[in-house]
Amino acid sequence: MTKAQILFYTSDWKGDRFPDGRPKLPDDLLKRALDISIEDVWDYLQGKGYRCQFEGGWQALHIEKPFAGRALTAQYMPSRPDMTKAIAAEGKAEGRVSWTNSWPINELQEGDVYVADGFGKIVEGTLIGSNLGSGIAAHTHAGFVFDAGIRDQAENREVPNLNGFYRGYDPSAWADMTLTAINAPVRIGRAIVLPGDLVLAKTDGVIFIPAILAEDAISSAEFTNLEDAFNFELNSEGKNGGEFEGGWTPQKYDALAKWIDAHPEKLKMPRAEFNALLEKKKRH
Repeated sequence: MTKAQILFYTSDWKGDRFPDGRPKLPDDLLKRALDISIEDVWDYLQGKGYRCQFEGGWQALHIEKPFAGRALTAQYMPSRPDMTKAIAAEGKAEGRVSWTNSWPINELQEGDVYVADGFGKIVEGTLIGSNLGSGIAAHTHAGFVFDAGIRDQAENREVPNLNGFYRGYDPSAWADMTLTAINAPVRIGRAIVLPGDLVLAKTDGVIFIPAILAEDAISSAEFTNLEDAFNFELNSEGKNGGEFEGGWTPQKYDALAKWIDAHPEKLKMPRAEFNALLEKKKRH
């Protein structure tokens, strides 16, 4: 994709961008994302009309270790001789080297997540082995999400600063497929991903948060987490009556604010942001 095309698809983004045009979410947002639940951010996105942002059913290098980053997308298709020839010529003109499955890796920046649509292919759909895995780690210090397979699974688990979600492992080498786009909109299962989206991979699946909504989505999820933590405490103390899921009133929100005063370490967002969300909740 040209920079102009990336700007077209992400035209609502008003913040910083990488030289290639991708939205550049702040690093602190990537760190905050690790502490939110998929359900809480999923609820927020559903309310905004984004209904195709989650995908489950993965294998992973380290399933117990969440990671987050900015999406750099790639699309693969089955090989076709005339198309493969044209893509190879285009790559040569652009100064690219090696096979096309290495090209997206060379574009990665620190904090990126390499998101690849490999049309679910596992046997001979192994987009990386351990050498390319180490290349991803060196560029991103984060990981990858492949709707495809990988090989050298055991070796990739030993690569520092690398995690990844993928459809399956197979010892076969990559064959009969070719890269067709870098930083295009891609489909990962039932999810749609644009370059620059915030990718959050956790034990139970992956959610792709549009860059234009990422900050509000994380703040909303953090607030919901605080509501839950306070409510769980009330439930454990028998103070909620039958309102086990909340029964939120302005008075209960005032009690939440006092609880935050007593537990400031639980607040990840600025206090002013919390106060603004609190007042909005009280009004509704």
